[in-house]
Parts: sequence; C-alpha cells; structure tokens
Amino acid sequence: MAMEVREVRPEEYEEAGRVCALAYREFLPPAPDEDWHGYMALLADVADRVARTTVLVAVVDGHVLGTATVELDGSVDGEVELAPNQAHLRMLGVDPAARGRGVGRALVDACIDIARVRGRTLVTLHTTDLMHTAQHLYRSMGFERDPARDIRFDNGFLLVAYRLRLA
Repeated sequence: MAMEVREVRPEEYEEAGRVCALAYREFLPPAPDEDWHGYMALLADVADRVARTTVLVAVVDGHVLGTATVELDGSVDGEVELAPNQAHLRMLGVDPAARGRGVGRALVDACIDIARVRGRTLVTLHTTDLMHTAQHLYRSMGFERDPARDIRFDNGFLLVAYRLRLA
C-alpha cells in the first residue's frame, strides 16, 4: 500500500484535523487550561488554516494517517511574519496507530520540497521539549537546534526551536 503525500482536500479537512489533534492529545497536561483547549481546537481546524498556509496529508488507502502545515507566506494564526527566505513547519501530527511507518518523515520531506520549490533557503520549526520522537526525527533529517529562538511561556512550557538550511 503506497503512501501518498499531498495537499489536503476539502473533504479531508475534518479527518486531518482529528488526526492532528489526536497526535497531540498525549502531550496535554493533566488539567489542560483554556490555552490548551484553544490550541487543540486550532489543531483540529484545518479548514481555517488552509486559507493562509499549505496543509499536507499522508494518505494510505483513502485514510489520513498524518498531517503537517507549512507556512510560506502567512502563519496559522496570522500574526507571525516570516522572512522572505523562510518556511516554517507547524502541526506535524501522525495518528498514534500509524507511528513507526515513515509517515512523519514523508510529511517533513514534502514540506522541505515545497520550501525548495518556493525558493526558501531556511526551514524552521518549534516542538515541545516533551516530543522526544519528533526531535529525533528532525535531527536525523539534518535540522539543528536553534536555542536563540526557543520560547518559554509563563507557565514554564517550553517550545524548542530547530532550523534546516537548504542548499
């Protein structure tokens, strides 16, 4: 069964959002606050972000196994400006039942390919300090830590930054 990685189709928005939110659910704190509930809703709302970003899905036999968002000209929240040479990877999520099958790597590869085609020379991303598997994947693909761009929230939650220079 071949995996197809491509832009999400309107009839897949709901399923792609469900898969993305499901992938992040295990990282929720024991008592999620309003910010977390808002972020989970943002993860699930593919229809909203597809107007400002490129949302990809990995599909096997008509089933969405994973999704990723690549920001090129605008951000998911509409608030972050990207440098002209920059693409930013967001919301990589793989259905927990499909992990270990190369879905995440295929999605990141597709995001990198899109960045290259669009003339970007830098791909950036943030991930949580809890997502060890994701960090391993990024490092194995040549991403380097970018601690100067780490973000620590008032509640102590840490987003760690990575970057990949494209040739």
